[in-house]
Amino acid sequence: MSDMTPQEQQLVEWLADMNEDDALALSNKMLLEEGADPLRVLELCRTAMDIVGKRFEEGEYFLPELAKKLGKVLIGTVHGDLHDIGKNIVTFMLDINGFEVKDIGIDVPVKTFIKEINEYQPDVVGLSGFLTLAFDSMKETISAFEAEGMRDKFKIMIGGGQIDDTVRGYTGADAFGVNAVEAVHLCKNWMGVAA
Repeated sequence: MSDMTPQEQQLVEWLADMNEDDALALSNKMLLEEGADPLRVLELCRTAMDIVGKRFEEGEYFLPELAKKLGKVLIGTVHGDLHDIGKNIVTFMLDINGFEVKDIGIDVPVKTFIKEINEYQPDVVGLSGFLTLAFDSMKETISAFEAEGMRDKFKIMIGGGQIDDTVRGYTGADAFGVNAVEAVHLCKNWMGVAA
């Protein structure tokens, strides 16, 4: 698109440089005040996105510049349980929905959760467990958060296996999710983001 006017070149440059405010103002001016062809403006946007794509490929841009994370989630399977498929799906779903997620694995001891929380400072802690014995581990883990005086610093969600509101009440968690979509919904609500 070497046949661009100086104004069009400016729009492409601002879009490619992530200068959203100026680019929006200029595109509005072109469309609303000057009667520019909307398809031409769309073509300019595509050109700018091609430049962004190249910068991304070349390592000039990387994801944190393109998307501000919604919140931090620490997730792990509680001690005594080795199941991780559900946890891995939740981790993936949270990640692609804009959350920064740290997965600390399976069979995680209480003291490891506490250490990781102190280092990572999450907004949400996810406790996963598939076996019914995991409910006691979840309760023990959450009680330890209270004993450490950190319980009110983050929200706690539990998930996996036959979890319901009775189990949520027993463990002391804030909420439970029956699937990964619900886990994302919970985290978005807690972060004040429309689901």
